[in-house]
Amino acid sequence: MAAALSLVGEKWALLAVREIFWGNHRFDEIARNTGAPRDRLAARLRSLEGVGVVERRPYSERPPRYEYHLTPAGRDLSTVMHALRSWGDRWLEGEPPSAVAHSCGEDLDGLYVCRHCGDEVRNRDLELQMRTPEWDRTGPTIEG
Repeated sequence: MAAALSLVGEKWALLAVREIFWGNHRFDEIARNTGAPRDRLAARLRSLEGVGVVERRPYSERPPRYEYHLTPAGRDLSTVMHALRSWGDRWLEGEPPSAVAHSCGEDLDGLYVCRHCGDEVRNRDLELQMRTPEWDRTGPTIEG
């Protein structure tokens, strides 16, 4: 566990993985949705790329721009991400702004079996369902 945490256990690294997992692949999207300082986020993304968790893919030649995508190793962090989210939803104060629901529409529990239909949960069955009007898949929708 310590070795894994040394690679991916830092706050900005995990939040970057979360954003990429939910489809936000561009640096500006990741920075906005995590609130990470841009220099620190750039360093974390380089580190995640270096250990094979994310890969950069060019989307513009002029100027050179890249998107970040999870590798198979990065996608395997999904259970960790769901577990951290589940733990936070249960133990931290306040209503979370979103919930992860199974494709049947019901919220997931920590067992990774849909409590409504009993199906085993697979990543392709998941969708992010926003629970507050101020948020969408990319983050807060109301400018502060």
